[in-house]
Amino acid sequence: MGGWAGPTTNMSIDRQFGWMWTQACELLDRADRMQRQFVRYVGPGADAAVWEPPVDIQETPEGLQFVFALPGVNPEHIDITLGPNALTVMAIRPARLGSSDSVIRRMEIPHGRFVRKIALAGARFRLGDTRYLNGCLEVRLVRAGENRGQE
Repeated sequence: MGGWAGPTTNMSIDRQFGWMWTQACELLDRADRMQRQFVRYVGPGADAAVWEPPVDIQETPEGLQFVFALPGVNPEHIDITLGPNALTVMAIRPARLGSSDSVIRRMEIPHGRFVRKIALAGARFRLGDTRYLNGCLEVRLVRAGENRGQE
């Protein structure tokens, strides 16, 4: 009966490593899906958007706060539009290439034209404060009819 303890222990370790391997593969698949969602072709034509920046959204009692990750984007060229049903942010992030004799080995930071449209349902908003700080665009939407949005 002592012979059964060895294979059971090994099987238990094999199952444990198999579970860890499965978890690792699932995490890699998830990261790959997120990357494809982050950098994706949005439409045809020379002026089509080629990527969407990630955004953090927080709701406060006064309204909504958005933080868009836009490293390398000139803040003077960012277009922010608040429509009745959506907030749209668009601009162009130029590619930053080295000298003409350099060879690109990896290029992960997206560049080109982007458009990010966030659907707004329910409450009506007005554009509050916006600022560009450390490569991030911060946009605040204030619920229509409230005076607390301006500082």
